[in-house]
Amino acid sequence: MKKAKWMSILSLLLAFTLILSACNSGGEEGTEKEKEDTDTNKEDTEEVVTITYAKGQDATGATLKIIEAFEKEHPNINVEFKEMPSDSGAQHNAYVTAFNGESDEIDVVDLDVVWPAEFAQAGYVMALDRFIQKDGLDMSMYNEGALSAANFNGKQWALPKFIDAGMLFYRTDLVKEGEVPKTWDELVTKAKALKAEAGTEFGYLMQAKQYEGLVCNAVEFIASYGGAIVDENGKVVVDSEDTIQGITKLVEIANADFVPENITTFTEPESHTAFLEGNSPFIRNWPYQYSLANDEEQSEIVGKVGVAPLPAGDAGSAATLGGWMTAINANTDQPEAAWKFLKFMAGPEGQKINAIHGSKAPTIPSLFEDAEVLEANPFFKEEGFVNALNSAVSRPVVPNYPVVSEVIQIQISKAIAGEVTPEQAAKNMQTEIEKLIN
Repeated sequence: MKKAKWMSILSLLLAFTLILSACNSGGEEGTEKEKEDTDTNKEDTEEVVTITYAKGQDATGATLKIIEAFEKEHPNINVEFKEMPSDSGAQHNAYVTAFNGESDEIDVVDLDVVWPAEFAQAGYVMALDRFIQKDGLDMSMYNEGALSAANFNGKQWALPKFIDAGMLFYRTDLVKEGEVPKTWDELVTKAKALKAEAGTEFGYLMQAKQYEGLVCNAVEFIASYGGAIVDENGKVVVDSEDTIQGITKLVEIANADFVPENITTFTEPESHTAFLEGNSPFIRNWPYQYSLANDEEQSEIVGKVGVAPLPAGDAGSAATLGGWMTAINANTDQPEAAWKFLKFMAGPEGQKINAIHGSKAPTIPSLFEDAEVLEANPFFKEEGFVNALNSAVSRPVVPNYPVVSEVIQIQISKAIAGEVTPEQAAKNMQTEIEKLIN
């Protein structure tokens, strides 16, 4: 009897031991699975979490509308918006400083189209592949070029929010149909003639401060004359007659009497504000300009704005390819909540809000057929807009783009200031960029 009793007790102990062993098996793998399961179910609890989203200034208000719509769908996730400088170079430096220090203050961050590879290589952002696979996200809905800009070493590090290209916006009350300048020389003639017309102060607005926007303007001038900075094979080719011709035209216009005397202090906000106030018949800017120009609360030229490709040089019209991505800080302590917000913002609903309220061109092509998007942005179906997108060219595709960009900024700024000739600026860029990428 005693023997049977002890055998029963031993059997119970053995069973209990096996249960404990099963619960603890797998080591780190089991712990990781538990962590993922916990993360996945976070939003299903009553716990309210807060994440911080950082991006540059948004004059359109579309960002707050996206956050409002997301929070309505996800009441357990609050999103705090951290507005960064409009200057993309200043943004870049602020992010690098924070992420180098392994800061978790920012959870979701917008990246310029030229940053993903750099941020991925540095370990600043989190690979999105496991989230994409878990949710079965259909990646084929995105513009392939925009999506590939955030793919590095076979992994997806960000999702594209909108695509940009430099365009020419003009006052339809001052520029008659059929008289929109098609070449840079025609622009010069027209800008001179229209300066001071209908209360304008200037004839043309651009971005000429020493920052990333100047690189975008320079690439457009250079490419329109057949030049390039780095070719498709990664070879530096900036010291050429075509490039020099493009720089020469840029310098001519930046120093013309029909642009503001302080044009070298102008970024996007300074230029778009002057245009909204009715101070110029022409401006080079990104698609968001259309939304601002038709906002009755801040524009004096509502209903008087057209869009066209930028003027052509000897080789045709060229627009710098731009756009922004959104990514997750590798040090976030709320990866699941951050992913939900990123997926919403870069998905059809978020991009639709951004298109309607911010005139941001979607990276999901099907949205160009959406009636509400087209109602808010009739220029999305205009030939001028389509042609501008089709003429887009990329900035130098190099792994250390920020330092290459700095060289371009400095040399173009010196050329505008008359400190070097366009020929010397091209030679200097050739020498310095070769040292940086070789």
